[in-house]
Amino acid sequence: MGSRIISVAALLAGATMATATFAADMTGAGATFPYPIYAKWADAYKKATGNGLNYQSIGSGGGIKQIRSKTVDFGASDKPLKAEDLEKDGMIQFPAIMGGVVPVVKVPGVAPGQLKLSGPLLADIFLGKVKKWNDPAIADMNPGVALPASAITVVHRSDGSGTTFLFTNYLSKVSGEWKSKVGENTSVSWPAGIGGKGNEGVAAQVQRLKGSIGYVEYAYAKQNKMAYALLKNRAGSFVEPSEKTFQAAAANADWKHAAGFYEILTDEPGAESWPITGASFILMHKAQADPAKAIEVLKFFDWSFAHGDKMASELDYVAIPPSVVGLIKESWKANLRGPGGAMIWK
Repeated sequence: MGSRIISVAALLAGATMATATFAADMTGAGATFPYPIYAKWADAYKKATGNGLNYQSIGSGGGIKQIRSKTVDFGASDKPLKAEDLEKDGMIQFPAIMGGVVPVVKVPGVAPGQLKLSGPLLADIFLGKVKKWNDPAIADMNPGVALPASAITVVHRSDGSGTTFLFTNYLSKVSGEWKSKVGENTSVSWPAGIGGKGNEGVAAQVQRLKGSIGYVEYAYAKQNKMAYALLKNRAGSFVEPSEKTFQAAAANADWKHAAGFYEILTDEPGAESWPITGASFILMHKAQADPAKAIEVLKFFDWSFAHGDKMASELDYVAIPPSVVGLIKESWKANLRGPGGAMIWK
């Protein structure tokens, strides 16, 4: 499936939702990971203020490219940029929402949360080493689950993706073979499988193909009623993806001391931590030729931080804590400037 664009007239309605556009006051592009919550926030913000948001859900790679070329008011990426790269590009970044990436499957007879996987086993599946669902490596971890002798079809992202970065970053932490052969990035050379564009595209492929496995942001799995797997975390516990387990992983984030808010939350300690948790970030240029547009973007996120927690919880995202929101606003004040160096956020 292609890119998505938020319309305040139409919220996310599963993987088959049609793209819609409208005349918007501000524009953004990038990560598909946060698209469901940005859509929900945009709808509520439009009703509350009359101001619109046009957000193109094209993947983190596309979002970084568009903000660097200044074709949008903000970019969005689930792969944070390091402080030195932000400085080079004259940009700031801040976390807007946190959530989890989950393995999703379509295996006849396997219900959501019934299948258990470990990180190394997940890596072996995506390496193409474990080829059938009844392979002993899977069967031994899932006694009592009727696993078919059918082939496994791996589904991965075909576009530059922060979701892929989080997924491959996690696999690189738990599998030495994955780290040496594939590594971590927004795009990698996949050893096996077929591609889908965006979280939407991967969800659609997994829904269509029997015997498939892919990875998506949890809101896509939840809204499309997809079967997801439990994962064995660093503490050795099999945990279910949920707001609670995402919060447990996010609790380890030390935003105050993270240069440029650079923080990755995969494979965090804790018995309840979901192992593939991450934040989605907003990118903006420090020097703003059109301060009015920048102010509208900041007002949108300021409103969302103040009023969007319940909406985030309904989609099983984790809202940014108030203490971190304070740090984010300090960053806006310190770094964003209009022509002549005038402070934009006061």
